[in-house]
Amino acid sequence: MQKAIHGITVAHFFETYRERLKMELVTGDVGLHRLIHEGTVNRPALALTGFFKYFANKRIQVLGAAEMTYLKTMSQRHQIEIFQQMVKRVIPCITLTRNYHPTHPMLAVAQEMKLPILRTPMITMKWINLATLALDNEFAPTGIEHATSLDIRGVGVMLRGDSGVGKSECALALIERGHSLVADDLTVLKLLDARELMASSRPLNRGYMECRGIGIINITEMFGVKSVRLEKRIDMVVSLREWTPEAIEERTGLEENFYEVLGMKLPHIELYVRPGRDIARLVEVAALTQALKKMGHDPARDFNDRLIAYMNEHASKPPATKIKPVEREESAPGPRT
Repeated sequence: MQKAIHGITVAHFFETYRERLKMELVTGDVGLHRLIHEGTVNRPALALTGFFKYFANKRIQVLGAAEMTYLKTMSQRHQIEIFQQMVKRVIPCITLTRNYHPTHPMLAVAQEMKLPILRTPMITMKWINLATLALDNEFAPTGIEHATSLDIRGVGVMLRGDSGVGKSECALALIERGHSLVADDLTVLKLLDARELMASSRPLNRGYMECRGIGIINITEMFGVKSVRLEKRIDMVVSLREWTPEAIEERTGLEENFYEVLGMKLPHIELYVRPGRDIARLVEVAALTQALKKMGHDPARDFNDRLIAYMNEHASKPPATKIKPVEREESAPGPRT
């Protein structure tokens, strides 16, 4: 299930990232209901000159040293006209960097048209970089998977499977071996920068796990704080299946399969659950194998290359000539002397 983000309020942005971005409100709480529709910021250099074609009005407007210095060259009447045109285009808010104070025309227009003004002591480019990361996190595509996610030696693994197949039991065995739980049964996924799929748990059930026959257990209290992670990048997907005689299992590992989540393809393997199989150990080995592949070492392909080289080497050699042993002729017995 994918959830699309169409906008966040200025109030949400301010309250969530106030400490990280060192922001304060200049105009009070007026206009905080305004929506930020795009996950980036804009420096309205051309807009301050009166050129509003291609004006990015859906973004946070940032005024730094260059913009504030330019405003000093404008008359107050001209500033009022410019800021009125900007606000009429429904901009979400204005942020002043380097602790600049708003000019009197800017403040008058903001109070009249209920536009929030924020201020930060950070330099402009640093604030823009951090704010862009924050907005990218807010506007990232999100989804939910019926799966259990773990951190296995630095490899993010998402366990899928039908209800009751043993995902939580497998995860519990892996936690006992020193690995970390990210989310049990329900994984919240977020695609960052269209290249990283981050998994996390809902705050309500973070650190808790359901074990059939026992009930709800607290992983943190049982195994310590190191056994739970707030979030982890997902590197591979493992699907647990009930074994049947008709099941076709991978034997060589040469064939690559993928599972698509939020438009991103992840390496995918299927493990069949049957009596006597240590599924937790197999998942652990699969994660370590994936780590080797990311470092450029594919065991299946390495062995395949060795096998082909061995076959080519022996196929190029002429067959050895078999030497027929010389039969010794027995001498006829001579007359006795």
